[in-house]
Amino acid sequence: MNFRDYIPYYRRNLRVAFPVMLTQLGAALVGIADSVMVGHYGTTDLAAVSFGNGIFFTFMVFAMGALMGVTPLTGYAYVQKDATRVASLLQNGAMFTLLLGTVTCAVLGALVPLLHMMGQEPEVAEAARPYLITRVIGLVPFLLFCLQKQFLEGLGNTVAAMIITFGVNLLNILLNWVLIFGHWGFQPMGAYGAGLASMTASTLMPVVFFVVICSKTEWRRYLSLCSLRLFSRKVLRELCRVGFPIGAQTTMETVLFTISFIMVGWISKEALAAHHIANNVADVAFMLSLGVGAATTIRVSHQYGLKDYHAMRMAARASIHLILFMNTIGAGLMIGLCTVLPWAYTNDTEVIRITTPLLVAAGLFQYADGLQCVGAGMLRGITDVRRPMLYAFIAYVVVALPLGWVLMFPAGMGVSGMWVSFIVALSLAALMFLLRFRRLQRTYLHE
Repeated sequence: MNFRDYIPYYRRNLRVAFPVMLTQLGAALVGIADSVMVGHYGTTDLAAVSFGNGIFFTFMVFAMGALMGVTPLTGYAYVQKDATRVASLLQNGAMFTLLLGTVTCAVLGALVPLLHMMGQEPEVAEAARPYLITRVIGLVPFLLFCLQKQFLEGLGNTVAAMIITFGVNLLNILLNWVLIFGHWGFQPMGAYGAGLASMTASTLMPVVFFVVICSKTEWRRYLSLCSLRLFSRKVLRELCRVGFPIGAQTTMETVLFTISFIMVGWISKEALAAHHIANNVADVAFMLSLGVGAATTIRVSHQYGLKDYHAMRMAARASIHLILFMNTIGAGLMIGLCTVLPWAYTNDTEVIRITTPLLVAAGLFQYADGLQCVGAGMLRGITDVRRPMLYAFIAYVVVALPLGWVLMFPAGMGVSGMWVSFIVALSLAALMFLLRFRRLQRTYLHE
């Protein structure tokens, strides 16, 4: 194969990926806006948002991951023109989302009174409590938005979520400015204000998305096919079979980062704030990786449904090429601007001193992170989800956490040691995912 053979696949992948990248990038920019505004409000509030988000995202990411199973299942049914099956996945997916969201909120709610027992400085735990409560309140609406997004991605549409996310995120940033600092007659609320802004945006998103779905004849058709007879335990079990391993896999990676926040908090609140800034900057590049990963799942699932295994392989390889190119740019920017970016978040010179080398590590980290994201997307496209879950456990739990602790404390590397463990663990995960897909696609090609 030469470069020209891949050009059509680059175009098709980017056509699907670009709106997802903008959607994810918009979400990341809201996180950056949260951190920048809260960071200038106070270091304690920045550490509180970091700590609260670490706990919240651990559980939210599991739920979001579980809903990712909707995309390949919907994509497979869609290319086979099975409209009733598509409608059934949407209807049972809504029931699945409500059950999943309720349980997740209950677990998070039970953790709120226990924040002071997690080794953080008392003022950080106290500021994190109201912030976390507001995020929990907005979780179920946000998951309904995620369901709608995954459903339309299965149909091959990634633009609607991009437009809605962009508009609502602008509102979120405006509310951040009003509530964090206390404009337009409001009292300054710091971290709590950031939580209220996110809760408001999360509640609005599924409402707007539902209106958009109802506005288009093709999508409204699937709503019209929904009925009581389509509620099915079999479909719910299928959503669980595909979704839960994806949720577990994504959660293991999130658990790695969550525990890293807790462990870094044992050093100092300045170290925790620096760790948060480096993660926040890396998240921007990761959102691009997520976009390519999501596009890979869509493109692979469609070609898999059509049994065009050559095109499936080409689409997967094209995604690898695209992610390496994008992450080279991202890594160059992070490393080149490592002494500049921290000033956007805080004026605390100690936090800035700690953050600078972390951004260099974050730049190098992009290659492993992007490749594991695309590798996971390939396997989800063919609904191969259980083995990747095991690979994620090995890389993120068995390898990364012990290695991170050893490098941070006995080896005396501090926060930088945790970032070295990130690079090692995600490189291992990427290798296992890509080798697994390579073996499976060879099997399909020789059938």
